[in-house]
Amino acid sequence: MSHQVRLRLLPSARCLFDEPVQVKVTGLRSRQEVTMRARSIDEKGVVFSSSATYRANGNGEIDLSRDPSLSGSYVGVEPMGLLWSMRPQMLHKRFQKTNSLNPHVVKFSVHEEADRMLAEATNERFLLRDGVSRVPVRHGNIRGAMFIPPGTGPFPAVLDLYTFGGGLSEKRAALMASRGFLVLTVALYGHDDQPKNVIEVHLDYFEEAIDFLRKQEQVGSKGVGVISLSKSGDLALSAASHLPGVEAVVWINGCSANVALPLYYKKTLIHPPLMFDSKKMILTDSGAAIPKYTMHNPLKEQYRASLIPIERASCRFLFVASEDDLNWDSKAYMDQMVERLKHHGKENFESVSFPGAGHYLEPPYGPFCSSSFHGVARRPVLWGGEPRSHAAAEVHAWKRIQEFFKTHLSCDGAQRKSKL
Repeated sequence: MSHQVRLRLLPSARCLFDEPVQVKVTGLRSRQEVTMRARSIDEKGVVFSSSATYRANGNGEIDLSRDPSLSGSYVGVEPMGLLWSMRPQMLHKRFQKTNSLNPHVVKFSVHEEADRMLAEATNERFLLRDGVSRVPVRHGNIRGAMFIPPGTGPFPAVLDLYTFGGGLSEKRAALMASRGFLVLTVALYGHDDQPKNVIEVHLDYFEEAIDFLRKQEQVGSKGVGVISLSKSGDLALSAASHLPGVEAVVWINGCSANVALPLYYKKTLIHPPLMFDSKKMILTDSGAAIPKYTMHNPLKEQYRASLIPIERASCRFLFVASEDDLNWDSKAYMDQMVERLKHHGKENFESVSFPGAGHYLEPPYGPFCSSSFHGVARRPVLWGGEPRSHAAAEVHAWKRIQEFFKTHLSCDGAQRKSKL
C-alpha cells in the first residue's frame, strides 16, 4: 500500500527561504506511527538533518501544522520544526548559505519501521523572488552586491553590513530585496580583490557605500537604512553617529562600543577598540567555549573612548537583543544604549528582546546554530539560545525589522532623482 502514501508541501514545493510551508502526509494506515525526516547539504558540503516521530489520525493523515511530534529533534506542534531543528553531522558547524542565486534545497521524507521510505518531496527555498536582480558591485573601494526589486520603484534603500567575517554574505540582502527593499551588501575584507584580513576599519568605506546607494535612480528614501548583526552592530551605530544620510538603523545583538578593531575616519582615529580578556573564556565539554564574560566593560573610565556617541545620530533605531546570547551580553548593551539616549532626552528608538534566543538572529527557518568557529576568538564557541525559542524569535524579529524600515525610510515618489 506504500505506493499510495503521499508527502505534500503546500502551497508549493517552491517558496522563498523565509516563507513557511505546510507539510502533509496522506495514505498512511489509521494511527500509523512514522518518522518524518528533513535533510539538506550546505555550500560547504556539510549535511544537516532532523527527524521526528508522528502518529497519523484515523484517516491515515499527518499535518505538521496541526499534529504534534511525539519524539525526535523536537516535540509538540511545530509546523516548521523539521527545518529549524536540522543539525550538522559534524560538530560546531554553522549552516552556510551565502550565494543568493541557488535555493536552499531540503528533502523531506516519511519512513516506517526499519527506516523504509514511504514517500519524499523536495522543498526549494529561494532567496530571490522572480524579478529581483543581483548586480555585482565594484565601484571605487566598494566590493559587494546590490539587489534590486522588480519594477521602477521608488524603493527604500538598505545597506546590509551582515557581520564580521571575510567575504560576502548575500542571504539577508537577497531576502530583503525580495520583500521590496533595494539592498547593497558589502564585504569588509576577503572578497574579490580585498585583503584577506583587516587590522583596522575605516568609516570612509561605509560613507562611500551610503553615497553610492543614495545615488541609485530607483531609490526613493531620503536616507538609507542600515542593518547589522554582531560586530557590524557597532559599525552601524558609528555610521549613524558620524555620517550623514542614515535614516534608520537595525542593531541586532551588537555592542554599544567599537569592538576589536580601531575605527578611523578621514585618516583620524575616532574610536579605539574595546578588547577582551581571553582568560575569562569559559571552556565546555563540547570543545566550544563561552566568550560572554570576556569583554571589557565599556562604561569603565579607561574604555569609555570606545563608546559610540549615539545621541548624535538623527536616525531612528531599532535595537534587537537575544537574552540568551553567549557571545556577549547584547541585552545589557541594549539597556545601556536606551539609558544613554533617554539621558540625552532622545526618543528616536524602539527596542525588543527575546528570551531563549541566541546570538545569530537571522532570517527565519534556517537550521539553528548552537556552536561554530568564532573569527576573533579563533576557536569554536557556543552562541546560546534554545532552538524552539530562537526559531520563534527569528520569525518575529524578521517581521518587525521589515515593518520598521517600511515605516522609517521615507519613500516619496516626488523625490525621484532625474537621470543624470
